[in-house]
Amino acid sequence: MAVSKRNTASTHAQEPPLTIDRVALYARVSTLNGQDPEMQLSELREYASRRGWTITSEYVDQGVSGAKESRPRLNQLMADAHRRKFDAVLVWKIDRFGRSLKHLVNALADLCAYRVAFISFRDNLDLSTPSGRLMFQIIGAMAEFERSLIQERVRAGLRNARAKGKKFGRPRAEVDAVRVATLRHEGLSWSQVCRTLNVSKGSAQRSVGRLPKGDVLVRSTL
Repeated sequence: MAVSKRNTASTHAQEPPLTIDRVALYARVSTLNGQDPEMQLSELREYASRRGWTITSEYVDQGVSGAKESRPRLNQLMADAHRRKFDAVLVWKIDRFGRSLKHLVNALADLCAYRVAFISFRDNLDLSTPSGRLMFQIIGAMAEFERSLIQERVRAGLRNARAKGKKFGRPRAEVDAVRVATLRHEGLSWSQVCRTLNVSKGSAQRSVGRLPKGDVLVRSTL
């Protein structure tokens, strides 16, 4: 996959259909105010029953925003998928699962690598079927397109900032070159000078290098 450099999307389109007997349900609600994951879970249970699947586990993140980097139950689901504790992940809607397009593509690529199918009930997306795996390729292409747009916006912003004279990187340390030369003339070592002025040796030496070469203080630092 282009986003995570996992070359999975093209190969999954040719893989044989996965056999699904055991499924894990995942549900998420963003807040605790009036939102109940049971609405999602009840529909998923009914759907799994109609398909003749056994529900091995239910993973629910409650009061957790979809944008959060870490969702405890989702993290546990992915760990159990790696251990092949179920054959498929069943979610109510795709936005309940992925926190971003990039995260969604990477998570789906991981599931495919584990030979675990992904099914979104409301979106009619089933990665255990050829049409579902084709949709995965489309999602991956969209993620790559999004990444390219972001990169181009960043580059354009940098070009515009540079054109306006904006400097990037850490500001150069201000060093009193005459003070450095004076301390060296008094016999202090470079280490002592740096500790006294709280500057690096390189900054101190460069500052003295910019003084007139004929200065007696400069000659004494060499």
